[in-house]
Amino acid sequence: MEIKKNTKNELFKRYEVSIILESDKNPSFSEVKKKLSEKFSKPEDSIDVYNIKGKFGRNTFLIKAYVYDSKADFEKAVQKTKKQRDAEKKAAEEAKKAEEEAKKAAEEAKKAEAEVKSE
Repeated sequence: MEIKKNTKNELFKRYEVSIILESDKNPSFSEVKKKLSEKFSKPEDSIDVYNIKGKFGRNTFLIKAYVYDSKADFEKAVQKTKKQRDAEKKAAEEAKKAEEEAKKAAEEAKKAEAEVKSE
C-alpha cells in the first residue's frame, strides 16, 4: 500500500487520502476499509471509501477515501440522499402517530375506569 496523497481537511475533520494498492483481484470497499483502519488506527465506521479504480492488465488500484477523526464527524459530513431523508421523516411521523394513539388509549382507559367506578 503506497500513499500518494494525504491531506488534512480541518473543516470536515478528516484526512483526504489517495492510495495505490497492489492486489490480484479487485478489492472490495469493506476490504479497503479494513486495511485503512489498520493503517491509520481509526475505526472502520469512520472511513468513507468512495472510489476504487483499476486499469486493465494491471494489479494496481487507485483508491480514494476520507478518514474521519471520529464516527460523529463522519455522520455530520456525509451527505444524506433524498431517500434517506424521506425514510427518516416517515419514521419520525410514525413514531409521533404511535405516541398519540398511546395517549388516546390511556385516556379512553381512564374514562372507562371512571364510568365503572360511578356505576
